[in-house]
Amino acid sequence: MSELLHFAEHRLQEIALIIMASVYTIRIIWLMRFKAGRERQAPTGVIGTTPKKGIIYSWANIFMPWSMESTQKHILMWFQFGVFHMGVTAAIALSVIIPYLGNILNNKGIVLLFQVVIGAAFIIAIMRIVRRISKPVMRSISTPDDYFSLILLTVWFFFAFLSVPNQHEKGETILLIYFILTAFFLIYVPFSKISHYLYYPFTRYYFGKTMGYRGIYPMKHSNQPEKQQN
Repeated sequence: MSELLHFAEHRLQEIALIIMASVYTIRIIWLMRFKAGRERQAPTGVIGTTPKKGIIYSWANIFMPWSMESTQKHILMWFQFGVFHMGVTAAIALSVIIPYLGNILNNKGIVLLFQVVIGAAFIIAIMRIVRRISKPVMRSISTPDDYFSLILLTVWFFFAFLSVPNQHEKGETILLIYFILTAFFLIYVPFSKISHYLYYPFTRYYFGKTMGYRGIYPMKHSNQPEKQQN
């Protein structure tokens, strides 16, 4: 292994992670300065629904496609969303596995699993680019950051897919590009719209707390009898 590849796998990733963690820490401290407003109405809704249950339901909502009308009507989009984010997770995990747990990739089954997940995410990323360009509604709400972030992820998936076998003895170019892209991605994400996931736990917490207080979360099916609070 060359010194350049060693630097890209270790020091460069460490620097990128430190920068990302620092920016996120500052953002979280800033977020915690704002307190949620107090409820100004009496609790309503069905008995047994509480703010705590509402918070848990709100956090878990992303894993329940049947709970939202949009995902019920577009279930394939929900599956694409899941596979896409599984690919992101796998590609990030790869940047840790290759330098520190490389022996894992000697298992052909694990290599195949990573390539299937990342490869599927790559295909979905291309589909998202086409959809964003071809649909007038998507074009009207898209910003340069949307296009750049999506293209960056797509290219990153491609090189992550090729890097899975971790065969640096056959050439280091693919691995170098993958690790440089990973470092850039880690530094860029906190300053881009991709950082929306940072706000997810906070926004869903406050939303679930409010909806639980009002007796709406967890949601009940319409065919279930409801007992109203007095």
